Amino acid sequence: MTNPNHEDDVTFIKALAELLRENDLTELQVKRDYGDDNSLNVRVSRAAAPAPAMIQASIPAPSAASPAPVAVAEAEPVDDPAQHPGAVTSPMVGTVYMQPEPSAPAFVSVGTSVAEGDTLLIVEAMKTMNHIPAPRAGTVKRILVEDGAAVEYGTPLVIIE
Repeated sequence: MTNPNHEDDVTFIKALAELLRENDLTELQVKRDYGDDNSLNVRVSRAAAPAPAMIQASIPAPSAASPAPVAVAEAEPVDDPAQHPGAVTSPMVGTVYMQPEPSAPAFVSVGTSVAEGDTLLIVEAMKTMNHIPAPRAGTVKRILVEDGAAVEYGTPLVIIE
């Protein structure tokens, strides 16, 4: 059975799309229950920023007029923390907290040695505080998020080596 008022659903979906754009999210999924076997399940997503275009430079063939070769600089590879083998990524969308409460010290800082299972930080999602454990023992080399920052699923949080 479907919802008889489709305009409300269209308005709801447009509001979700606006929320996605305003908060710079890539995906949002919501299920709306209307009653007995009547619901609306919506997933709104947008493509991530397009990959940079490859730039092709044509190098003229050497001639008598231009004996010096033309050098083309190669682009530096982009340092993507998400691709680092020691990256710990967010398992959910939420807000990051670096300490258990505002007046307490942070769980970790750069240079801290951690054991597997130690809490690195907290991601709050829907008023639930989710402790993010270290997946392996090592040393915290980089902290990639700030306290109170919003994160999405897969956002790199910390690098452990």
